[in-house]
Parts: sequence; structure tokens; C-alpha cells
Amino acid sequence: MSKASDFIRENFAKGDAIRDEGLEIPSDVKRYSDITYGNKGEHPEWQMLDVYRPANVPEDQKLPVIVVIHGGGWVYGDKEVYKYYSASLCQRGFAVVCYSYRLAPEYTFPASLEDSCAVANWIVSNEDKYGFDLNNIFGVGDSAGGTLIGITAAFLTNKEYADKFKFTVSDKFSFKGIAFNCAAFEIKSVSETDENMGSLMDDLFGKKVTDEDLDVMNAGNYITAAYPPSFLMSATGDFLKDELPKMAAVMIKNSVPFTCKYYTSPNGELGHVFHCNMRLQEATQCNDDETEFFRSLQ
Repeated sequence: MSKASDFIRENFAKGDAIRDEGLEIPSDVKRYSDITYGNKGEHPEWQMLDVYRPANVPEDQKLPVIVVIHGGGWVYGDKEVYKYYSASLCQRGFAVVCYSYRLAPEYTFPASLEDSCAVANWIVSNEDKYGFDLNNIFGVGDSAGGTLIGITAAFLTNKEYADKFKFTVSDKFSFKGIAFNCAAFEIKSVSETDENMGSLMDDLFGKKVTDEDLDVMNAGNYITAAYPPSFLMSATGDFLKDELPKMAAVMIKNSVPFTCKYYTSPNGELGHVFHCNMRLQEATQCNDDETEFFRSLQ
């Protein structure tokens, strides 16, 4: 494991623990925890998900779905880190599916994408059990999770991209809309990456990464007019804020409907993935904006 991956695992974990200290799952949210979604239970310690539903909604009532893909530089994070954020989205009237996926360097790409596709198939198989409205499925991803939501949507809408891989997704699953939150969208060529990003990519692919490897990480190379409407957001203190105009340009080029938001605060700069901090008013506003965007597509 590279020094960059070690740093992310140690320091992101500390920051997330401070952010969430003292929080609890709200009483108006019902959480179904630690459900295995993987094929044949091959990686149960990684392939786990939680389902959140509003507690006051009958269990047989179908609800629109938000699939949450966590960030963490492809080497850190799991569903537990996003439980309060997921519960908050649920309070806005959605069934929420938040999952862990296999991380690098223990597992190399495309393990994370394969897991995302396995979750999609699990949602289809459990439509009735958890009240999923398959006609209204949405997805959100931040940071490296933004990369993953981007290529998952490309997998679902571009056969040329999907044919690069050996796994498949049920034709009953599709995203009605997605959100890129402080996303890592464009993975630069090896010659342009800084040392830390290069090390992360080496960890992700389990070898000295090449430009050809990185091609499959760039959703922008495979976005077509069939791509789902997208919500793009960043903030003043987001170290990935320069990705925002790149995403917008790709959406415009391919005639994909999108909304773009850039968040500020009178109290100083808003940091990377600020929307996961349930104590921030700006997070409330951002999450309201995204869920309203999803409702506009139903």
C-alpha cells in the first residue's frame, strides 16, 4: 500500500469521526443493516449494504430510491461512514441504499464497479421486499464515489463501455438521475498526475498504471445523450472544484440535461464533501436541492 493510501485511511477516518460524533439515526427512519448483496457471498466482509426507509411509511408502499456511493480515494470508507447522510436523505421521502464496496489495494479495479453493478441487481431482486420503485432510481456519489457513480451510469447507458467488462446489470435497473458531489470526474493521464494521485492509481490497478488503464475510469469518455440527467455540485473549499466546469462541458457536448450548483458560506470556505456534515446549514440546503432535482424527474 502506498503512503498516499495510508494517509487517506488514517486521516479521513479521524475527520469523519469528529464530524459525526454524537449523532444518532433519527427515530423517524427505519434502518435495515448489514445485508449481503454479493454474488454467492464471496466477499461478505466487503459486500454489505443498508436500506433506509421512512418509519411512518407502510413497508409495502413503493418509494423512489437513492443509491449512495461513498468516497474515500478508492482506498477508504464504507457504508457506516455515510449512515447519517443516508438517513437524512431518507427523511426527504426516499428509500435509500448505501453500500460498502471492495477497496484498493486489497482489491483492484474493476472490483468496485462490479460491486456497484451487483448492488443494482440486488435492488431489482428485492424490489418488493423493501418497497423499491424501479421506475424512479437515483444515485449520488462524492469524491472517488463521484467517479464510481459516473462510470456506473456509463455502464448502464453505453454498450461499448459495458462490453469492456464480464459482469452485467439487469435491464430492469436504470438511473432516472444522478448527482456528482465534489466529484473526481476526470482522471488525468499518467504524465499529468501528481505523485499522490499516481500512487493511488497504482494501488487501484495493482500495478504501475497506464493511460490505457485510466481510460476506463473517465466517464466523460463514454457519456452519450442516453446518460441520465445530472446534478453537479462543488464548493469554495473543495479541492476538486475545478472538476465542475469539466463536467458541465461534457454534459453540454453530449446534450445531457444537468443542473450545476456552487455552494458558498458566510462563515468561511465550505470543504470537500461538506454535504455529509449534518450540522451544516449549507449541507441541508445542498441535500434539499438534490432531492428536489430528483423529484423534478419523477
